[in-house]
Amino acid sequence: MISQQRRTDIIDALRRGTVPQFGLDRLAVGLEPFAAAFDAELESVARGRGQFKAVRGDYGSGKTFITRWLRERAQRLGFACAEVQISETETPLHRLETVYRRLIERLSTADTPSGAFRNVIDAWFFALEEDVIAQGQVDPNDVAALMQATETLMEQRLGEVVRSAPAFALALRAYRRALLMGDEDLADGLLAWMAGQPNIAAAIKRAAHIKGDIDHFGALSFLQGVLTILKDSGHPGLLLVLDEVETLQRMRGDARDKSLNALRQLMDEIDSGRFPGLYLVITGTPPFFDGPMGVQRLPPLAQRLAVDFTTEARFDNPRAVQIRLRGFDLASLCEVGRKVRDLYAVGSTAERLTAVVDDAYIADLAAAVTGALGGRVGIAPRMFLKKLVGDVLDRVEQHAEFEPRRHYALTVSGQELTAVERAARAAQRVDDIELEL
Repeated sequence: MISQQRRTDIIDALRRGTVPQFGLDRLAVGLEPFAAAFDAELESVARGRGQFKAVRGDYGSGKTFITRWLRERAQRLGFACAEVQISETETPLHRLETVYRRLIERLSTADTPSGAFRNVIDAWFFALEEDVIAQGQVDPNDVAALMQATETLMEQRLGEVVRSAPAFALALRAYRRALLMGDEDLADGLLAWMAGQPNIAAAIKRAAHIKGDIDHFGALSFLQGVLTILKDSGHPGLLLVLDEVETLQRMRGDARDKSLNALRQLMDEIDSGRFPGLYLVITGTPPFFDGPMGVQRLPPLAQRLAVDFTTEARFDNPRAVQIRLRGFDLASLCEVGRKVRDLYAVGSTAERLTAVVDDAYIADLAAAVTGALGGRVGIAPRMFLKKLVGDVLDRVEQHAEFEPRRHYALTVSGQELTAVERAARAAQRVDDIELEL
Protein backbone atom coordinates (compact mmCIF):
# COMPACT_ATOMS: atom_id res chain seq x y z
CA MET A 1 0.00 0.00 0.00
CA ILE A 2 1.44 3.37 -1.04
CA SER A 3 1.57 6.16 1.53
CA GLN A 4 -0.56 9.27 1.12
CA GLN A 5 2.55 11.47 0.92
CA ARG A 6 4.17 9.35 -1.79
CA ARG A 7 0.90 9.26 -3.75
CA THR A 8 0.60 13.04 -3.51
CA ASP A 9 4.21 13.53 -4.66
CA ILE A 10 3.62 11.36 -7.73
CA ILE A 11 0.38 13.10 -8.71
CA ASP A 12 1.88 16.57 -8.16
CA ALA A 13 4.83 15.76 -10.41
CA LEU A 14 2.58 14.48 -13.20
CA ARG A 15 0.39 17.57 -12.87
CA ARG A 16 3.51 19.69 -13.47
CA GLY A 17 4.53 17.55 -16.44
CA THR A 18 7.66 16.14 -14.79
CA VAL A 19 8.91 12.66 -13.92
CA PRO A 20 8.21 11.82 -10.26
CA GLN A 21 11.26 11.40 -8.06
CA PHE A 22 9.94 8.31 -6.26
CA GLY A 23 7.21 5.67 -6.48
CA LEU A 24 7.91 4.87 -10.11
CA ASP A 25 7.23 1.16 -9.65
CA ARG A 26 3.56 2.23 -9.44
CA LEU A 27 3.71 3.62 -12.97
CA ALA A 28 6.24 1.36 -14.70
CA VAL A 29 5.11 -0.08 -18.03
CA GLY A 30 7.22 -2.34 -20.23
CA LEU A 31 10.30 -2.40 -17.99
CA GLU A 32 9.99 -6.04 -16.95
CA PRO A 33 12.63 -7.23 -19.48
CA PHE A 34 15.26 -5.03 -17.78
CA ALA A 35 14.48 -5.81 -14.14
CA ALA A 36 16.40 -9.08 -13.82
CA ALA A 37 19.50 -7.72 -15.58
CA PHE A 38 19.55 -4.53 -13.50
CA ASP A 39 19.12 -6.48 -10.27
CA ALA A 40 21.96 -8.85 -11.19
CA GLU A 41 24.25 -5.91 -11.99
CA LEU A 42 23.39 -4.17 -8.74
CA GLU A 43 24.23 -7.35 -6.85
CA SER A 44 27.54 -7.55 -8.71
CA VAL A 45 28.36 -3.95 -7.75
CA ALA A 46 27.43 -4.70 -4.13
CA ARG A 47 30.04 -7.49 -4.19
CA GLY A 48 32.74 -4.99 -5.14
CA ARG A 49 32.59 -4.89 -8.93
CA GLY A 50 32.16 -1.85 -11.14
CA GLN A 51 29.46 -1.65 -13.82
CA PHE A 52 28.72 0.58 -16.80
CA LYS A 53 25.43 0.89 -18.69
CA ALA A 54 24.32 3.07 -21.59
CA VAL A 55 20.60 3.70 -22.12
CA ARG A 56 19.52 4.92 -25.55
CA GLY A 57 16.13 6.24 -26.52
CA ASP A 58 14.39 9.05 -28.35
CA TYR A 59 12.77 11.96 -26.53
CA GLY A 60 9.80 10.67 -24.53
CA SER A 61 10.92 7.05 -24.59
CA GLY A 62 11.41 7.04 -20.82
CA LYS A 63 15.16 7.46 -20.25
CA THR A 64 14.72 9.62 -17.14
CA PHE A 65 11.92 7.36 -15.93
CA ILE A 66 13.98 4.15 -16.19
CA THR A 67 17.00 5.69 -14.43
CA ARG A 68 14.86 6.90 -11.52
CA TRP A 69 13.11 3.53 -11.44
CA LEU A 70 16.57 1.94 -11.25
CA ARG A 71 17.51 4.39 -8.49
CA GLU A 72 14.59 3.20 -6.38
CA ARG A 73 15.66 -0.42 -6.83
CA ALA A 74 19.23 0.53 -5.88
CA GLN A 75 18.19 2.45 -2.77
CA ARG A 76 16.14 -0.49 -1.56
CA LEU A 77 19.44 -2.39 -1.54
CA GLY A 78 21.12 0.40 0.45
CA PHE A 79 22.93 2.12 -2.44
CA ALA A 80 23.73 5.80 -2.44
CA CYS A 81 22.60 7.47 -5.67
CA ALA A 82 23.21 10.63 -7.67
CA GLU A 83 21.72 11.95 -10.89
CA VAL A 84 23.79 14.51 -12.81
CA GLN A 85 22.54 16.28 -15.92
CA ILE A 86 25.29 16.94 -18.42
CA SER A 87 25.14 20.40 -19.99
CA GLU A 88 27.33 22.59 -22.15
CA THR A 89 27.92 25.28 -19.54
CA GLU A 90 27.06 24.08 -16.03
CA THR A 91 28.26 20.47 -16.11
CA PRO A 92 30.45 19.72 -19.14
CA LEU A 93 31.60 16.12 -19.15
CA HIS A 94 35.21 16.95 -20.00
CA ARG A 95 35.53 18.74 -16.65
CA LEU A 96 35.28 15.78 -14.31
CA GLU A 97 35.86 18.01 -11.29
CA THR A 98 32.53 19.69 -12.11
CA VAL A 99 30.82 16.32 -12.58
CA TYR A 100 32.24 15.25 -9.20
CA ARG A 101 30.92 18.45 -7.56
CA ARG A 102 27.42 17.89 -8.97
CA LEU A 103 27.57 14.24 -7.85
CA ILE A 104 28.26 15.25 -4.26
CA GLU A 105 25.59 17.98 -4.34
CA ARG A 106 22.98 15.46 -5.50
CA LEU A 107 24.11 12.52 -3.40
CA SER A 108 21.12 10.79 -1.83
CA THR A 109 20.43 7.74 0.30
CA ALA A 110 17.22 6.00 1.31
CA ASP A 111 16.93 8.13 4.46
CA THR A 112 18.41 11.36 3.05
CA PRO A 113 16.77 12.35 -0.27
CA SER A 114 19.37 15.03 -1.02
CA GLY A 115 22.59 16.46 0.41
CA ALA A 116 23.63 13.17 1.99
CA PHE A 117 27.40 13.76 1.84
CA ARG A 118 27.80 15.10 5.38
CA ASN A 119 25.66 12.34 6.87
CA VAL A 120 27.72 9.72 5.06
CA ILE A 121 31.02 11.21 6.29
CA ASP A 122 29.78 11.49 9.89
CA ALA A 123 28.41 7.93 9.82
CA TRP A 124 31.79 6.72 8.55
CA PHE A 125 33.73 8.35 11.37
CA PHE A 126 31.28 6.90 13.86
CA ALA A 127 31.82 3.43 12.35
CA LEU A 128 35.60 3.89 12.51
CA GLU A 129 35.42 4.83 16.19
CA GLU A 130 33.25 1.81 16.92
CA ASP A 131 35.76 -0.46 15.17
CA VAL A 132 38.65 1.06 17.15
CA ILE A 133 36.81 0.65 20.46
CA ALA A 134 35.83 -2.92 19.56
CA GLN A 135 39.53 -3.82 19.22
CA GLY A 136 39.89 -3.15 22.95
CA GLN A 137 43.29 -1.45 22.67
CA VAL A 138 42.15 2.14 23.29
CA ASP A 139 40.35 3.60 26.27
CA PRO A 140 37.08 5.13 24.92
CA ASN A 141 37.46 7.96 27.44
CA ASP A 142 40.92 8.91 26.16
CA VAL A 143 39.90 11.39 23.48
CA ALA A 144 43.42 11.98 22.12
CA ALA A 145 44.24 8.29 21.86
CA LEU A 146 40.88 7.53 20.27
CA MET A 147 41.38 10.29 17.72
CA GLN A 148 44.86 9.06 16.82
CA ALA A 149 43.75 5.44 16.49
CA THR A 150 40.74 6.46 14.38
CA GLU A 151 42.92 8.52 12.02
CA THR A 152 45.34 5.60 11.63
CA LEU A 153 42.45 3.27 10.79
CA MET A 154 41.05 5.89 8.42
CA GLU A 155 44.25 5.97 6.38
CA GLN A 156 44.40 2.17 6.33
CA ARG A 157 40.86 1.96 5.00
CA LEU A 158 41.44 4.62 2.35
CA GLY A 159 44.49 2.73 1.16
CA GLU A 160 45.45 3.74 -2.39
CA VAL A 161 43.47 6.97 -2.12
CA VAL A 162 45.90 8.31 0.50
CA ARG A 163 48.78 7.74 -1.92
CA SER A 164 47.10 9.15 -5.05
CA ALA A 165 45.24 12.01 -3.32
CA PRO A 166 46.80 12.74 0.09
CA ALA A 167 44.77 15.96 0.34
CA PHE A 168 41.61 13.88 0.71
CA ALA A 169 42.88 12.28 3.92
CA LEU A 170 44.28 15.59 5.19
CA ALA A 171 40.90 17.28 4.73
CA LEU A 172 39.06 14.42 6.43
CA ARG A 173 41.41 14.51 9.41
CA ALA A 174 41.07 18.28 9.74
CA TYR A 175 37.29 18.05 9.40
CA ARG A 176 37.00 15.59 12.27
CA ARG A 177 39.27 17.65 14.49
CA ALA A 178 37.25 20.78 13.72
CA LEU A 179 34.10 18.98 14.83
CA LEU A 180 35.72 17.84 18.05
CA MET A 181 36.84 21.41 18.75
CA GLY A 182 33.36 22.74 18.00
CA ASP A 183 34.58 24.87 15.07
CA GLU A 184 31.56 24.47 12.77
CA ASP A 185 32.68 27.10 10.28
CA LEU A 186 35.97 25.32 9.68
CA ALA A 187 34.22 21.94 9.46
CA ASP A 188 31.70 23.28 6.93
CA GLY A 189 34.45 24.84 4.83
CA LEU A 190 36.51 21.64 4.75
CA LEU A 191 33.45 19.59 3.84
CA ALA A 192 32.69 22.02 1.00
CA TRP A 193 36.27 21.69 -0.27
CA MET A 194 36.03 17.87 -0.21
CA ALA A 195 32.76 18.22 -2.13
CA GLY A 196 34.60 20.05 -4.92
CA GLN A 197 33.18 23.50 -4.24
CA PRO A 198 35.33 26.36 -5.58
CA ASN A 199 36.28 29.61 -3.84
CA ILE A 200 37.01 28.10 -0.43
CA ALA A 201 38.83 30.56 1.84
CA ALA A 202 42.60 30.17 1.99
CA ALA A 203 42.51 30.10 5.82
CA ILE A 204 40.36 26.96 5.73
CA LYS A 205 42.79 25.24 3.38
CA ARG A 206 45.76 26.23 5.50
CA ALA A 207 44.12 24.66 8.55
CA ALA A 208 44.18 21.31 6.76
CA HIS A 209 47.55 21.88 5.01
CA ILE A 210 45.94 21.63 1.57
CA LYS A 211 46.26 23.87 -1.48
CA GLY A 212 44.26 24.72 -4.56
CA ASP A 213 41.02 23.09 -5.71
CA ILE A 214 40.15 19.60 -6.93
CA ASP A 215 41.14 19.20 -10.59
CA HIS A 216 40.15 16.72 -13.30
CA PHE A 217 42.47 13.96 -12.10
CA GLY A 218 41.96 14.69 -8.43
CA ALA A 219 38.22 14.21 -8.95
CA LEU A 220 38.79 10.58 -9.94
CA SER A 221 40.85 9.91 -6.82
CA PHE A 222 38.29 11.65 -4.63
CA LEU A 223 35.58 9.49 -6.21
CA GLN A 224 37.61 6.46 -5.12
CA GLY A 225 37.64 7.84 -1.60
CA VAL A 226 33.89 8.48 -1.60
CA LEU A 227 33.24 4.90 -2.74
CA THR A 228 35.42 3.58 0.10
CA ILE A 229 33.59 5.73 2.64
CA LEU A 230 30.20 4.64 1.33
CA LYS A 231 31.16 0.98 1.60
CA ASP A 232 32.54 1.41 5.12
CA SER A 233 29.45 3.30 6.28
CA GLY A 234 27.03 0.59 5.23
CA HIS A 235 26.21 1.44 1.61
CA PRO A 236 27.06 -1.37 -0.84
CA GLY A 237 27.69 0.99 -3.73
CA LEU A 238 26.96 4.18 -5.64
CA LEU A 239 24.58 4.48 -8.59
CA LEU A 240 25.67 7.47 -10.69
CA VAL A 241 23.45 8.54 -13.59
CA LEU A 242 24.83 10.94 -16.19
CA ASP A 243 21.69 12.16 -17.95
CA GLU A 244 21.37 13.87 -21.34
CA VAL A 245 24.88 13.02 -22.49
CA GLU A 246 23.74 13.82 -26.05
CA THR A 247 24.34 17.52 -25.25
CA LEU A 248 28.00 16.80 -26.10
CA GLN A 249 26.99 17.00 -29.76
CA ARG A 250 26.32 20.74 -29.41
CA MET A 251 29.71 21.58 -27.92
CA ARG A 252 32.71 22.99 -29.74
CA GLY A 253 34.80 20.34 -31.44
CA ASP A 254 37.66 20.41 -28.93
CA ALA A 255 35.32 20.29 -25.89
CA ARG A 256 33.31 17.48 -27.48
CA ASP A 257 36.41 15.41 -28.15
CA LYS A 258 37.65 15.92 -24.58
CA SER A 259 34.24 14.90 -23.22
CA LEU A 260 34.11 11.74 -25.30
CA ASN A 261 37.60 10.86 -24.15
CA ALA A 262 36.58 11.47 -20.51
CA LEU A 263 33.70 9.03 -21.01
CA ARG A 264 36.09 6.46 -22.47
CA GLN A 265 38.43 7.03 -19.54
CA LEU A 266 35.62 6.40 -17.05
CA MET A 267 34.67 3.17 -18.80
CA ASP A 268 38.27 1.96 -18.82
CA GLU A 269 38.81 2.87 -15.17
CA ILE A 270 35.68 0.91 -14.22
CA ASP A 271 36.88 -2.09 -16.23
CA SER A 272 40.31 -1.90 -14.59
CA GLY A 273 38.74 -2.19 -11.13
CA ARG A 274 39.62 1.31 -9.96
CA PHE A 275 36.04 2.06 -8.87
CA PRO A 276 34.67 -0.96 -6.99
CA GLY A 277 31.08 -0.31 -5.99
CA LEU A 278 30.32 2.17 -8.80
CA TYR A 279 27.40 1.59 -11.17
CA LEU A 280 27.68 4.27 -13.87
CA VAL A 281 24.69 4.78 -16.16
CA ILE A 282 24.57 7.24 -19.06
CA THR A 283 21.55 8.19 -21.16
CA GLY A 284 21.48 9.53 -24.69
CA THR A 285 19.55 9.66 -27.93
CA PRO A 286 20.26 7.32 -30.90
CA PRO A 287 22.02 10.09 -32.88
CA PHE A 288 24.49 10.47 -30.00
CA PHE A 289 25.41 6.79 -30.14
CA ASP A 290 25.24 6.37 -33.92
CA GLY A 291 25.85 9.80 -35.46
CA PRO A 292 29.11 11.46 -36.58
CA MET A 293 28.99 14.11 -33.84
CA GLY A 294 28.71 11.67 -30.99
CA VAL A 295 30.25 8.36 -29.92
CA GLN A 296 31.32 7.45 -33.45
CA ARG A 297 33.70 10.41 -33.41
CA LEU A 298 35.97 8.46 -31.01
CA PRO A 299 36.49 4.92 -32.41
CA PRO A 300 37.77 3.38 -29.13
CA LEU A 301 34.61 4.56 -27.36
CA ALA A 302 32.39 3.42 -30.23
CA GLN A 303 33.96 -0.05 -30.03
CA ARG A 304 33.27 -0.29 -26.30
CA LEU A 305 29.62 0.73 -26.74
CA ALA A 306 28.90 -1.24 -29.92
CA VAL A 307 25.75 -3.40 -29.73
CA ASP A 308 23.85 -5.03 -32.61
CA PHE A 309 20.39 -3.49 -32.78
CA THR A 310 19.49 -4.85 -36.23
CA THR A 311 17.37 -7.67 -34.81
CA GLU A 312 13.81 -7.17 -33.55
CA ALA A 313 13.65 -5.15 -30.34
CA ARG A 314 11.82 -7.96 -28.54
CA PHE A 315 15.02 -10.03 -28.81
CA ASP A 316 17.30 -7.37 -27.29
CA ASN A 317 19.84 -8.39 -24.67
CA PRO A 318 19.24 -6.39 -21.44
CA ARG A 319 22.66 -7.49 -20.17
CA ALA A 320 24.44 -5.67 -23.01
CA VAL A 321 26.56 -2.59 -22.31
CA GLN A 322 24.02 -0.52 -24.27
CA ILE A 323 20.26 -1.04 -24.13
CA ARG A 324 17.51 0.62 -26.11
CA LEU A 325 14.09 1.76 -24.97
CA ARG A 326 11.27 1.02 -27.34
CA GLY A 327 9.15 3.95 -26.24
CA PHE A 328 5.39 4.01 -25.95
CA ASP A 329 2.67 2.74 -28.25
CA LEU A 330 -1.00 3.53 -27.74
CA ALA A 331 -1.56 0.35 -25.72
CA SER A 332 1.23 1.15 -23.24
CA LEU A 333 0.14 4.80 -23.09
CA CYS A 334 -3.35 3.67 -22.11
CA GLU A 335 -1.91 1.23 -19.57
CA VAL A 336 0.06 3.92 -17.76
CA GLY A 337 -3.01 6.17 -17.92
CA ARG A 338 -5.06 3.53 -16.13
CA LYS A 339 -2.34 3.14 -13.50
CA VAL A 340 -2.36 6.89 -12.85
CA ARG A 341 -6.15 6.99 -12.63
CA ASP A 342 -6.24 4.09 -10.18
CA LEU A 343 -3.50 5.70 -8.08
CA TYR A 344 -5.38 9.01 -8.09
CA ALA A 345 -8.64 7.26 -7.21
CA VAL A 346 -7.40 5.94 -3.86
CA GLY A 347 -9.86 7.42 -1.40
CA SER A 348 -13.50 8.47 -1.16
CA THR A 349 -13.84 9.51 -4.83
CA ALA A 350 -12.64 6.19 -6.22
CA GLU A 351 -16.01 4.96 -7.46
CA ARG A 352 -16.90 8.16 -9.32
CA LEU A 353 -13.41 8.61 -10.81
CA THR A 354 -13.23 5.09 -12.21
CA ALA A 355 -16.79 5.35 -13.56
CA VAL A 356 -16.42 8.75 -15.23
CA VAL A 357 -12.81 8.35 -16.36
CA ASP A 358 -13.21 4.79 -17.58
CA ASP A 359 -10.81 2.81 -19.75
CA ALA A 360 -12.57 3.89 -22.92
CA TYR A 361 -12.21 7.58 -22.06
CA ILE A 362 -8.50 7.12 -21.25
CA ALA A 363 -8.02 5.50 -24.66
CA ASP A 364 -9.82 8.41 -26.36
CA LEU A 365 -7.74 11.01 -24.49
CA ALA A 366 -4.51 9.16 -25.34
CA ALA A 367 -5.47 9.14 -29.02
CA ALA A 368 -6.40 12.83 -28.91
CA VAL A 369 -3.14 13.94 -27.29
CA THR A 370 -1.13 11.80 -29.69
CA GLY A 371 -3.01 13.32 -32.62
CA ALA A 372 -2.30 16.83 -31.33
CA LEU A 373 1.41 15.94 -31.36
CA GLY A 374 1.47 14.85 -34.96
CA GLY A 375 0.62 11.22 -34.22
CA ARG A 376 3.96 10.60 -32.51
CA VAL A 377 3.08 8.37 -29.58
CA GLY A 378 6.68 8.32 -28.39
CA ILE A 379 6.65 11.95 -27.28
CA ALA A 380 3.06 11.96 -25.95
CA PRO A 381 3.40 10.51 -22.39
CA ARG A 382 4.38 13.74 -20.63
CA MET A 383 1.57 15.82 -22.09
CA PHE A 384 -0.96 12.98 -21.88
CA LEU A 385 -0.39 12.45 -18.15
CA LYS A 386 -0.31 16.20 -17.49
CA LYS A 387 -3.71 16.59 -19.18
CA LEU A 388 -5.13 13.47 -17.55
CA VAL A 389 -4.26 14.64 -14.05
CA GLY A 390 -4.57 18.42 -14.27
CA ASP A 391 -7.44 18.83 -16.73
CA VAL A 392 -9.52 15.71 -16.12
CA LEU A 393 -8.97 13.89 -12.81
CA ASP A 394 -8.64 17.07 -10.75
CA ARG A 395 -11.89 18.45 -12.16
CA VAL A 396 -13.79 15.19 -11.71
CA GLU A 397 -12.71 15.09 -8.07
CA GLN A 398 -13.53 18.73 -7.35
CA HIS A 399 -16.76 19.18 -9.32
CA ALA A 400 -19.55 16.65 -8.83
CA GLU A 401 -21.23 17.64 -12.11
CA PHE A 402 -18.12 17.58 -14.29
CA GLU A 403 -18.30 15.01 -17.09
CA PRO A 404 -15.16 15.07 -19.25
CA ARG A 405 -16.95 13.79 -22.35
CA ARG A 406 -19.47 16.64 -22.13
CA HIS A 407 -17.55 19.49 -20.52
CA TYR A 408 -13.94 19.08 -21.63
CA ALA A 409 -12.30 19.52 -25.01
CA LEU A 410 -8.57 18.93 -25.31
CA THR A 411 -6.51 22.04 -25.94
CA VAL A 412 -2.75 22.07 -26.38
CA SER A 413 -1.05 25.48 -26.44
CA GLY A 414 2.46 26.16 -27.60
CA GLN A 415 3.42 27.64 -24.23
CA GLU A 416 3.03 24.31 -22.43
CA LEU A 417 5.03 22.28 -24.96
CA THR A 418 8.72 21.52 -25.02
CA ALA A 419 10.73 22.31 -28.14
CA VAL A 420 10.51 18.69 -29.32
CA GLU A 421 6.76 18.58 -28.74
CA ARG A 422 6.26 21.86 -30.59
CA ALA A 423 8.23 20.56 -33.54
CA ALA A 424 6.05 17.46 -33.72
CA ARG A 425 2.73 19.21 -33.15
CA ALA A 426 0.26 18.74 -35.96
CA ALA A 427 -0.38 21.88 -38.00
CA GLN A 428 -3.78 23.35 -37.21
CA ARG A 429 -3.76 26.02 -39.94
CA VAL A 430 -1.95 26.62 -43.18
CA ASP A 431 0.10 29.31 -41.37
CA ASP A 432 1.38 26.65 -38.91
CA ILE A 433 3.24 24.78 -41.64
CA GLU A 434 6.92 25.68 -41.63
CA LEU A 435 8.48 25.82 -45.07
CA GLU A 436 12.20 25.46 -45.73
CA LEU A 437 13.12 28.33 -48.05
